[in-house]
Amino acid sequence: MTTISQTAVGADVRPASKSKARNLSLDRARTFLTVVVLLHHAVIPYTYFGHTDPTEWIGFDLIVLANDSFFMAMFFFLSGLFVWPGLGHKTPLTFIRDRLLRLGLPFAVCALTLIPLAYYALALQGGSDLTFSAFWWKTVTVGPWPSGPVWFVWVLLAFDITACLLYRVSSTLVFPINRISQLGFNEPWRFWLLLWIVSEIAYIPMLIHYGVNHWFELGPFSVQASRVLLYASYFFIGAGVGCASISTGVLSADGQLPKSRWNWLFVTLIPYVGMWCMIYVKREILGNPPVLPWWYHSIYGSFFVLYSASIMLTILAFFLHSKAPGPTLLDRMQGEAYGMFLVHYPIVLWIQYLMFDASLPAIVKATIAFVLTMILSWAATAALRKIPGATRVL
Repeated sequence: MTTISQTAVGADVRPASKSKARNLSLDRARTFLTVVVLLHHAVIPYTYFGHTDPTEWIGFDLIVLANDSFFMAMFFFLSGLFVWPGLGHKTPLTFIRDRLLRLGLPFAVCALTLIPLAYYALALQGGSDLTFSAFWWKTVTVGPWPSGPVWFVWVLLAFDITACLLYRVSSTLVFPINRISQLGFNEPWRFWLLLWIVSEIAYIPMLIHYGVNHWFELGPFSVQASRVLLYASYFFIGAGVGCASISTGVLSADGQLPKSRWNWLFVTLIPYVGMWCMIYVKREILGNPPVLPWWYHSIYGSFFVLYSASIMLTILAFFLHSKAPGPTLLDRMQGEAYGMFLVHYPIVLWIQYLMFDASLPAIVKATIAFVLTMILSWAATAALRKIPGATRVL
């Protein structure tokens, strides 16, 4: 405990070890998030939010709101955990080269092939009579050129490059965050408070100014305007947690966070219910106006960031507590998880397109879409990883 208390008061923050040992709990959490992404896209057409299918089920609205309000921010947090040690062990050019190979190349390939293929299914569903070649050419020359879920990849690359530049300015820049993480070993609420306050500052003003539907777009490079600073804050807070030993901070398996996991689950439910109350206000009291008042964005946004911070810590708490020796299903999927994230979108959209006219309940359609997307994206990634050199990218 001596090391923890000294670090907590700022006496010393030692760089994370160069060891390549995997953190099983964090690996499982990251793979779990990939499964959540696939589930999210499998059920969206059958919700009030997405409703691009004749059938719907209110239970899927509960899932979509829960997912959309946290999972991409958590992806950025988990990605940030390992960026500072990587910067300390590589030259800037090597780090950026590796990131371009791991992130830039997949984004370019997906933006030019898989994403147009995915959106072609939606175009056909909407009655388009274009051939795929004509649709592809229109997409890349005239637009719009949506990036689908792979927008995350180019934004993560931008954050990595920014982190590289900041590391060259000061390698100790994120150490104050780590000190709060160390305090979180015994009192995780301190770290939760940091996450909440920073999220409020990063998100609420952007939400009031841009609303929820505006995206910054340049060709396939797009990101939701109101959330870009929120994602950046999660990424760099993650970098602060990971810049020194994770095992003595808030994410320690021996700390208070996993011990209080059920308390955190209860905390998470409060802002989640609050978001639904505000959705009721928007629909039934305000009449679903195209432009919402600033006070609405402020209240809803506060529930949003509280929920996002709380559910992330809840999920991590349960995975840190788990003592499953493995290999679990998540362990078996871990090597292909990134590839599944990249390739799943055209698979799920084409499955949904083929089922569009089927007289099946929404639950049945969503279950088929989810299971087939899991199987096919996993198989496709496993096949791609057999290509020589592919494992350096996927």
